[in-house]
Amino acid sequence: MRTDATVSAQERERLAALHEYRLLDAPADDELEAVVRVAAMVAGVPTATLNLIDENRQCQLTTTGFTGGDSPRSDSMCAVRFEAGEFVHVPDASRDPAYARNPWVTGLLADVRFYASAPLVTPQGHALGTLCVFDSRPHELTGEQIERLTDLAGVVLALFERRRQARINARMAAEAEARQQFTDAVLETIDVAVVAADPTGRLTLFNRAAREWHGLDADASVAPDDYSDRYRLFRTDGVTPLPAAEIPLLQALRSGAVRDAEMLIRPDGHPARHVVAGGRALSTADGRAAGAVVAMTDVTADRAQRRALERAHADLADTIAELRRSNTELEQFAGVVSHDLAAPLAVVNGYLELLADSYEDVLDERGRKWIDAGARAVARMQNLIEALLTYARAGSEPCRRDKADLRDVAEQAITDLRDTIAAAGASVTVDGPLPVLAADPTLMRQLLQNLIGNAVKYRHPDRPCAVTVDAECRDGEWVLRVTDNGIGIPQADRRRVFEMFAQVEGASPGHGVGLATCQRIVERHGGRIWAGPAAGGGTTVTFTLPGA
Repeated sequence: MRTDATVSAQERERLAALHEYRLLDAPADDELEAVVRVAAMVAGVPTATLNLIDENRQCQLTTTGFTGGDSPRSDSMCAVRFEAGEFVHVPDASRDPAYARNPWVTGLLADVRFYASAPLVTPQGHALGTLCVFDSRPHELTGEQIERLTDLAGVVLALFERRRQARINARMAAEAEARQQFTDAVLETIDVAVVAADPTGRLTLFNRAAREWHGLDADASVAPDDYSDRYRLFRTDGVTPLPAAEIPLLQALRSGAVRDAEMLIRPDGHPARHVVAGGRALSTADGRAAGAVVAMTDVTADRAQRRALERAHADLADTIAELRRSNTELEQFAGVVSHDLAAPLAVVNGYLELLADSYEDVLDERGRKWIDAGARAVARMQNLIEALLTYARAGSEPCRRDKADLRDVAEQAITDLRDTIAAAGASVTVDGPLPVLAADPTLMRQLLQNLIGNAVKYRHPDRPCAVTVDAECRDGEWVLRVTDNGIGIPQADRRRVFEMFAQVEGASPGHGVGLATCQRIVERHGGRIWAGPAAGGGTTVTFTLPGA
């Protein structure tokens, strides 16, 4: 018996090819049986067989003139030369040294004298077995008989291949059907409307959501120019019928793709839906146009919220006043409204730059000052928005406690501020060891970055800026300090500076959000934070963190 260690790579490939046909231990069909009978007739002998040879045995797939079966490969006459891929013709096997002692010749299994076999070789050169004819009497074939037997071996291989291909096709068809069923199930389940059209723009598919939203199914008889009227499509104003050129499906078909196209679907007797559509043109494997498909998402609620936010923008001053009285309202404002403020501010800033660039020769000094003032106001508002978002994230995002090395965190914060520190000519020192605690490293980095950044920002104009970070353990909790030699905080303002939008009189203007963010981060970790004077002038901001 062969083992894996003794099987060559070539033999493994041959066996893989043999097993791919799935013929072993399977009944032969009528066509194969007929070929074997014809082979015996062509050779003029009473017996013939179709032999397949695997790792350890010879399998007689079908026979004529005798009852076949399996036998060890070592006993097989066909196994002697079949891998050479050549026709074997032995008039008297008892006189051939290669076969004389074979049990099929000696009488142990049979008394074979005449033996001939045509190899079954795949187009890839793998020998699977033989089409074998034999007799108990010596016999000799003519050249024409050998050619016909070789032809029959080719027929056998063609039948093998047809059977394999039929199996593959059946599997592929089953897989394709399963995929189609899965696709249909997905399309009918999702709450996204999917619409498809053929290359002429005629509708071919509405999934469940599309049917529900439009109140109709896809109708291939409707001309594309009539889609707005038939399916009640409108611009987002809800009044203007959507022109054919703006229908997302036709846009995708015409230009190859469409993204973020918005429209209203307002069928009679059904609720209006504000949708955002995106899709692409479809093509076959050879590049021919196959149509287009779009997917539509219902954003009715989202757009209603956006309109509410737009109304809130018009009364921003009152909104900010209310936000000062409520941290909860501030989180909502910073987390939701600020995203929508950033985009129009960027547009305003862009237009100011365009005015400055395009009308530089026309503007007088007063006009340029107005543009500069507008740009500074936009920049300040953008910075305020970013500060509010930072404050909101510090309170709303999950606090992911991990093993945080606060010395590493402090050094990262210093690295983040290196340009600011260098521009101020400041020095920032981490004095002594800092603890390793269960804390959110990202929030800790933001905390230290805010405190060090404030210390550098509010430096004293008459002395070089120096900032120190140190820590000590007291009564089971860690006390960390950020000390500077800056302008200091008046005693009356030391508690108020941690409130939202708090400003210290005489200090350079800021947003009044940074220290409020620091307080929020510390409190989320179960600690406290306060400000006090530093020896020699300046400020020490101290905060605590639980030791365990």
